[in-house]
Amino acid sequence: MAVDATQPYDDQNIFAKILRGEIPCRKVYEDDFSLAFHDINPQAPTHILVIPKGAYVSWDDFSGKASEAEIAGFIRAVGTVARDAGLVAPGYRLLANAGTDSHQEVPHLHVHLFAGRPLGPMLVR
Repeated sequence: MAVDATQPYDDQNIFAKILRGEIPCRKVYEDDFSLAFHDINPQAPTHILVIPKGAYVSWDDFSGKASEAEIAGFIRAVGTVARDAGLVAPGYRLLANAGTDSHQEVPHLHVHLFAGRPLGPMLVR
């Protein structure tokens, strides 16, 4: 079910439970601001999710409420994960869905890193 990104943060969402250690993940990277892990339903040979540790529903929520340190830390984490995974030279795609029209499925800001094969056009034509 798509998420209404204008609703308050739901601390029972799957990513909040992963952050609290209630649900395991295949961790790729972690620092003070972010956690990165393999998606349990990969859509490409490499499919990594990067999430901020703060309680943010979407980019709008994050950019409006997060501290400068959280914003910089999260963006740097995305780049670090891509470099450490060896994705820069062959290329990768970043995707962040926000709200119902984009089909956001988890009410916690997250970025998908897709790689490992040619990914085709951005949108279905």
